[in-house]
Amino acid sequence: MSRADDIARIRIVLLDVTPQIWRTIEVPSTVSLRGLHDAIQAVVPFDNRHLFLFEIGDRRYGIPDREWGDDMRDAKNIRIGALIDRGVTELTYVYDFGDDWRFHLTIEEVLPVVEGESYPRLVGGARRGPPEDVGGFPGFEEFLSAMQDPTHERHAELSRWYGRPFDPEEVNHAEIAVRMAKLVRRREIGKASHAKNRKKENTPRVP
Repeated sequence: MSRADDIARIRIVLLDVTPQIWRTIEVPSTVSLRGLHDAIQAVVPFDNRHLFLFEIGDRRYGIPDREWGDDMRDAKNIRIGALIDRGVTELTYVYDFGDDWRFHLTIEEVLPVVEGESYPRLVGGARRGPPEDVGGFPGFEEFLSAMQDPTHERHAELSRWYGRPFDPEEVNHAEIAVRMAKLVRRREIGKASHAKNRKKENTPRVP
């Protein structure tokens, strides 16, 4: 069954952090897990500096590397539509094996493409995601405390490290929109290139 015109709505929840940090995105079901990784990076947002993996049952998908075991499947080789066809609705996304950010992902529904919309897109969310390399959950807790309290012993240090204000309640839609637009553009270029190659393959050669 073709899923070329299907869109998957996916809710992304950062585990172990309260109040809850979450995003809901819509992505084409033809997108691979590697493409889903890129979309998650864009909406948290993270800077894609570290390794990642998806856990689906007893299977792991990421960037194959013997250092992480021989059972790591390539995230580029499985598409969201294939997971939907297998009845998969929940998976875990792990980013930065040092900070160990773990997200619970739920494929909430499959929808038709909306004419005129660009995908992937952010459709909802709450609270700002943690900065890169903040030190996982304990480091993020201390970072939040220090940034909000000028009398905190690490306020000046962490303010210099981060380099700008941090509002934990702000989703920062403007930054996310720029990042998502880059993914949309990359997808459009890829589709155009694929169509061009298909046209070449189907054009009869003149003897």
